[in-house]
Amino acid sequence: MQQHPSPLVGRHGEVEDVAEALRTTGDTGGRTAGAEARTLLVTGGAGTGKTAVVEQARQVVVQEGGRVLRFGWESGEDPAGGTAALTDAVCGVLAKVHDGRLPARIAAVRRVQARAGGPGGEVALLSTLGEVLADAAREVPFALILDNTERMPARTASALGLLLRTFRPAGVPVVMAGRPMSPGHVTAAQLPAAADRVLELPPLSTAEVGELVVRRLGRSVEPDLVTAVLASLGPLAGSPAAVLSVLASLEERGGLLELDGQVCLTVPEGGLRLRADAAELGRLCWPDASPDAGTFAAAAVLAGLLERAEVRLEDLHRAKSPAGPLEAVGRTVDRLVADRVVTVGQDGRIAFAVPALAAALRTLPARAEVRSLHAAITRLVTDRLGATAAGTRRPRLAGHVAAAGAMLDDSLAVPLLLAAAGSSVRFNQAWAVRSYHSVLRHLPPHDPRTPGVLHESAGLSLGHSDHSGVLALAEPLLACLDVPHGDDRAERKEREGLGDRGDRDGLEWVTRACALSALHEHRSPYAEDADPRYRAALQRVPSAEVLAMLGGRYGIGPSTPTAFRPGQAAQEPGSDSGSNSGSGPVPSSAEVRLLAAAVGSGAEFDRARLRMPGDALGEAALDRLRNAAAYGDLAGALEAVLGEQRYLAAGESTAVRYHSMVRDYLTGDWDSALSCARRIETRGRSGGAAGVGQPARALAAEIQLMRGELGRAREWLDLIPDSVCHPLVARARLGVRYWSGQADKALAGRASADEALEAARHDVRRARESGLLAGLDRVLLRMLSITVRGDSPEATRRTLEELEALYEEAASPMTYEAVLVARGMVHGDADSALAAYGLVRRRVDLPLSVDCCQCLTEVGDDPRSWLDEAMRSGHVLGMGRPVRSLLGAAARRRNVSIPRRRAARAGLTDREVRLIEMVSDGSTNRQIAARLACSEKTVEQRLSRLFQRTGCRSRVELAAAWLDGSLARQGLVPGP
Repeated sequence: MQQHPSPLVGRHGEVEDVAEALRTTGDTGGRTAGAEARTLLVTGGAGTGKTAVVEQARQVVVQEGGRVLRFGWESGEDPAGGTAALTDAVCGVLAKVHDGRLPARIAAVRRVQARAGGPGGEVALLSTLGEVLADAAREVPFALILDNTERMPARTASALGLLLRTFRPAGVPVVMAGRPMSPGHVTAAQLPAAADRVLELPPLSTAEVGELVVRRLGRSVEPDLVTAVLASLGPLAGSPAAVLSVLASLEERGGLLELDGQVCLTVPEGGLRLRADAAELGRLCWPDASPDAGTFAAAAVLAGLLERAEVRLEDLHRAKSPAGPLEAVGRTVDRLVADRVVTVGQDGRIAFAVPALAAALRTLPARAEVRSLHAAITRLVTDRLGATAAGTRRPRLAGHVAAAGAMLDDSLAVPLLLAAAGSSVRFNQAWAVRSYHSVLRHLPPHDPRTPGVLHESAGLSLGHSDHSGVLALAEPLLACLDVPHGDDRAERKEREGLGDRGDRDGLEWVTRACALSALHEHRSPYAEDADPRYRAALQRVPSAEVLAMLGGRYGIGPSTPTAFRPGQAAQEPGSDSGSNSGSGPVPSSAEVRLLAAAVGSGAEFDRARLRMPGDALGEAALDRLRNAAAYGDLAGALEAVLGEQRYLAAGESTAVRYHSMVRDYLTGDWDSALSCARRIETRGRSGGAAGVGQPARALAAEIQLMRGELGRAREWLDLIPDSVCHPLVARARLGVRYWSGQADKALAGRASADEALEAARHDVRRARESGLLAGLDRVLLRMLSITVRGDSPEATRRTLEELEALYEEAASPMTYEAVLVARGMVHGDADSALAAYGLVRRRVDLPLSVDCCQCLTEVGDDPRSWLDEAMRSGHVLGMGRPVRSLLGAAARRRNVSIPRRRAARAGLTDREVRLIEMVSDGSTNRQIAARLACSEKTVEQRLSRLFQRTGCRSRVELAAAWLDGSLARQGLVPGP
């Protein structure tokens, strides 16, 4: 029997099952003539695709020449339904059978219907309906489909069930589709009992949801997008209709961005929602029945109530007035829990089962004032306990106070919030931070408690790497800096236990914490779109302003070299004061100078080291610092300077993500590095949550360049302003300019190489003028590689001298490695190249190790072994034409052949890897065939070839070899 690949994801087998049932028509005309007609019920949860499966199967059968008619039970004139409605539906079907006997059949039905009021009349009518349908099917074979059976009136469902069980029309297959109903529902009892088979559509698997997203968008997608969609849907994660609704909502909001060949999410992952259509929300999220207008409106109010604060059943059921708004919301919760729309935890906490539903409901206009409900919940507790006791015993009330805003007096809000913060700091610091942020909206800047609240809030936020939370303090901090705060002890005692840091030093520490958090989020106060209030706050604290200027030396915002001129650090205002000592993750002034000097000259770096406490950092930490500085890796530099005790690596700040990107780049996991770059880029566009550091864009362009994807490399570089002169940017620009010219030598030729080199020299001069020396060695090394390959002795000599002069000036380990590689390239010094290879391997820099292997292929004693290693490393990195052409030229000069992998051990293709993954997931051949849009026989053939190539004898052995890493160890797939 012919297999028809289905356009529906994950439903190929089910479509074929329904089509097979529809084919079992009467004695002639059907594909399986003579088979007994069957009744099939297709069922599944909301949005699982029941209608789509039946419709696709109908199209398959119609294309084969079959006839499928719709059973229009919805068109009955009697809303209550029953036998009369069923009769009208049958007559509608008969009207579609054009064989000349329609009047006789309709007359027979109407005669019996006229006598149906007597004893046994209804049974006789049902018998007649079955007979006339069978008679019509003998003349013109057809099948029947009916949808949405869960909405069928109870009387109609009862009559139809009796017709199909007792008076089944011979030769007429019937396919029904509907949701599973709750126990006791008439439809749930009658129709499944009448079916020969019940076909339940399971939810889509995670892989199938990913495939559905890709098909819907028509492009490759970032894995985080699929993860976010699944997380937003909860129990509806496997519902195709729900997934498509979220995607449609994202497209309507402009929440999708194609970047680097992948569709990425530009809205916060927690902000995904279903389409704000009341009918669609009711159909998808209310399992048993659509909600009425009142229930839907109340659900929207509840969603708004849950957005800002935690709500428990006791909050709603404690209302004194039985007719009040809180009591009404409580009744709504009871109905929503019964409808399985809302869940209640063991602690009484209320939550929507589908987060995307709550987000969609919040976009609808709520009929009640949500803020007044927050205020009412708060007053119910404070009237009984008092503000301070309520905050201490019910710290979660702080969320309601914040949401109520001006509807609560400061005299009630402030003591409750302070008590809630002090109570929750021991078990939930995030709650404490929110409480402190809320209390700052009620405290005036001159209040003696304000500096202490600022300090405590900043300290707690930094403690769990909440840099956005620290940045949210900028506005109240600026207002507080303009108010004089003394150190009067009596005044301090009035600050309710908030500590002794509520003075000027404490405010300066908070300002420096804000500067550090801004760097972590790649925000620069000197960027064109920076908040002027933040810049104004920094200007009041010189040590914080210098810390913020550090970003320019790590590719965050414009470079400000004057802030770190040699010798200036000694004259910095307050550079030796206690306020500038390091505290927790905030670096001291000496540490800031060291972080800045790591980007510059060796002499500057040595002076900064001397200002550090004795034995503060070992040589290994200093090397890590300078290596991180070469890549603009601020988080890596902070980790090296602050050490494990003070540096907090947790969190998802932009700097931490970029640190992961640099690590993945150096270790060769370039797919993960590009994924990090896309996350950084989209995070910077999601509601202004963070800025974008230019080094991440440059490093992504470098990866795509080395993979031969010049178009994507140019797309990344186009995002970088021309004014940026960071060495990473200069290196990527040089590579793209040169290889773009090489891609069309007829138009480029020698002139394009000279132009690329001249532009690179200009970028090098700009970087030097800005004091950015770290990383220039790689720019000069690339320039040297171009001049050597272009047979330009004078340019080669000039570039090598400049590189050696850079080493004399910078004296960094990475610059030394570059000089060794350069000597091997220019002078044929195999010892230097071999020494560079050893240093690079110890530092773990797989891309540079490929350059070392390429150099040793040309100058080493055993070119074949070095060429083999270069090819292996290049295969892991996925390197493209730029690297392959260099290796090919080196192989030709040494008269060795490019190594070729044996066919039996060649790496598996993406399609073969995907097939192994599906086998490991336990998918059957039918499921695999559906997802690959091929026949089961094709799947069997591909599996047989895989067994031969991998040496496995069964699906179990193949799955085990995949999961335990055996295939990776054989070189068939990349290892971890």
